[in-house]
Amino acid sequence: MRAIIYWLSSMILLGCTSTRPVQHFYDYQLATPHGKPLTLTPLPATLAAADVILVGEWHTHPGIHRFQTDLLYHLLQQKRPVALSMEQFDRSAQPTLNQYLRGDIGEQYLIKQTKAWPNYQSDYRPLVELAKQYQAPVIAANAPQDIVRCIGRQGPEYVDRLDSKQRTWIAREADSSDSPYKQRFMASMHHGTEQQNERQFAAQITWDETMAESISDYLLTHPGHQVMHIAGLFHTQQGLGIAAALKRRLPDIHILIITPVSEITADHSDYQLQVLAPPVRYIQPEHQRQAFQALAQRNDDLQCKP
Repeated sequence: MRAIIYWLSSMILLGCTSTRPVQHFYDYQLATPHGKPLTLTPLPATLAAADVILVGEWHTHPGIHRFQTDLLYHLLQQKRPVALSMEQFDRSAQPTLNQYLRGDIGEQYLIKQTKAWPNYQSDYRPLVELAKQYQAPVIAANAPQDIVRCIGRQGPEYVDRLDSKQRTWIAREADSSDSPYKQRFMASMHHGTEQQNERQFAAQITWDETMAESISDYLLTHPGHQVMHIAGLFHTQQGLGIAAALKRRLPDIHILIITPVSEITADHSDYQLQVLAPPVRYIQPEHQRQAFQALAQRNDDLQCKP
């Protein structure tokens, strides 16, 4: 009997100090920055108390998208109103997205009119449908991709060529001055001239500032609400990008960041979402070059205002 009690005690302590192994691509394990495992049932108090939860993602990762839907479901069970904010829709899509949430249009029309991401039906449909079921707002938070790409080609002065309607689709102001975020971005750029990289950062910061402004504008008009925002992890991790832009607008805001990792550590800056690492994208160098060439050609084909 004493041995059984000892074994049970050991299992309880083990559950508090270690994580279970992630088994497959739909599986995940949430943990604190210090590596303590968490479950969503019951919802951890730290998540419930946050004003904004930024969930970074590796795009198309099934485990991350499953977690996002599970998290939104548990947030929606609270009495506190919750809005879903998405990188995957830009501001120009908000009226059409609202029509869909009201049931005025069908999904195929939504996908076509908003130029939804190719993986919308497999990865983001569950989130939108869950929000629709609970009549929760969905914020089309991002800047239009064609505008962002033109800023990347011509620099921030391209913004001055937008008409009054297009100007409302991007942030009213964007801070592209030196910062830890800019340093991290520039360190990731392995090609291009200094001027080209500066233009690319202007495009990157337009993304972040627009998403942050979309969230802050919502919270200013809906005090006491909570926002769960999903975006690529470069936009969200380490309190940079969107988080820093949000803090500049709303200094007292409580932000919680969840970042995907392949291994949980005891000294991470963010809450950790352990999933299986994505497969290697390219092994043969020529395959990677072909992909970059196709991307460059797409950008060259883009028609920007003169």
